[in-house]
Amino acid sequence: MTPETVIEIGTRTMVITATLAAPLLLSALVVGLLVGMIQAATQINEMTLTFVPKLAMVVVVLLVAGPSLLHALIDFATEMISSIPDRIG
Repeated sequence: MTPETVIEIGTRTMVITATLAAPLLLSALVVGLLVGMIQAATQINEMTLTFVPKLAMVVVVLLVAGPSLLHALIDFATEMISSIPDRIG
């Protein structure tokens, strides 16, 4: 296995990781910003108030986008496993 192959596999792994994590993280970020603005406007500074909406949004995103995220992960894993003989030999 050449160094270029290792770099290619590492790059593709990081890209699929970012692709899978982006919907969850972005939804939590948006909800956190909205709750933060509401807290600033109402001057309610309760830390636990931001946790529940973020958690609920992450669950909703997982329910909605979960099958497509899982499909992308399975495709990547299948491709990596099936390319083992080519990469070794």
